[in-house]
Amino acid sequence: MRISVYVPFLVSALLALLAPRPARRLAPRPAAWALACAALVTAAGWTASLAMLAFTGVAQIPQVAAEGHWSVRAVRAADPVHLTVAAGSALLLAVSLVLFAVAALRHLRHVAQARRECARLPGDTELAVVDDDVPLAFALAGTPGRIVVSRGMLRCLDDDERGALLAHERAHLNARHHRFQTLWRLTAAVNPLLRPLVDTGAYVLERWADEEAAARVGDRTVVARAVGRAALASARASRPSVLAATGGVVPQRVRALLAPPPTRRTLPFVAGALLLVLCFVSLADAASDSDEMVDSAKRVQCAAHGAHATAATAVTDHRDQRHDVCRGSRGTVTSSGRTMYSRAVRACT
Repeated sequence: MRISVYVPFLVSALLALLAPRPARRLAPRPAAWALACAALVTAAGWTASLAMLAFTGVAQIPQVAAEGHWSVRAVRAADPVHLTVAAGSALLLAVSLVLFAVAALRHLRHVAQARRECARLPGDTELAVVDDDVPLAFALAGTPGRIVVSRGMLRCLDDDERGALLAHERAHLNARHHRFQTLWRLTAAVNPLLRPLVDTGAYVLERWADEEAAARVGDRTVVARAVGRAALASARASRPSVLAATGGVVPQRVRALLAPPPTRRTLPFVAGALLLVLCFVSLADAASDSDEMVDSAKRVQCAAHGAHATAATAVTDHRDQRHDVCRGSRGTVTSSGRTMYSRAVRACT
């Protein structure tokens, strides 16, 4: 536990520093899944490591040790974590859990708002055209999801570009991209080192929808032109949406669409998988060491209780033996044995 408990922190920092650049260049669909797995594993590792570090300090509280039936001295001797580190970990863990709760409540509020907006939209089909001159186009996640496009946006695009725009937004809904966003936001709330993955993930999702639209339309240039024109038209819109064709870094998306489709590369995914395996193995090793520390402290406490019980039993037996001698001696006193009685009384006192 000396080193292994800190490995998840190192893995989180490495992923936050190294993952964004290759994720923007890889095939977007596997990149999105890889970022989701990385965020989930590292957030769990971050929380578990903080919990184990905090436990080393909590375990040294006498009241907690009494409830757990382990020795405080044994815990202090077996664990090298300083009390300052344990206290800081406990505070950071509490802050992380509070931020997670706030992010979860905010997400639930957004879900409720999305459902209300879906209910207010005209019609009951997937596509909802709103009578608004402001160019808008976005996917509204709900039950079911809706594609919202304004008449102002439709007037800015030709027929092919409109088809590409709708294919892009439909890809957001079909692939449930809002779930990826929710995962990244919640994990970033728990682990602040993962915050760079939120922006990277948003870009990757837009690229994913771009590639799906290009495959659906059959012309990458048309999709690139639709993305560029939609972004220029909605530059002054006051109602941006996360799952929108105008989201992400538009120039980079246009350049990627004008280039050939990205090839699948395995080396970055293998390297990321190795980091996640290292995080998991280190976490398991730290948990095993923590469990062994508690078991050892319990054995020490049990041995101490056994020694006290043995000593108390010995004292009790000695007193009982002396009492029996007194009673026997007094019971056998006669007129001819006063000397033996006196010696027995002196032995009892």
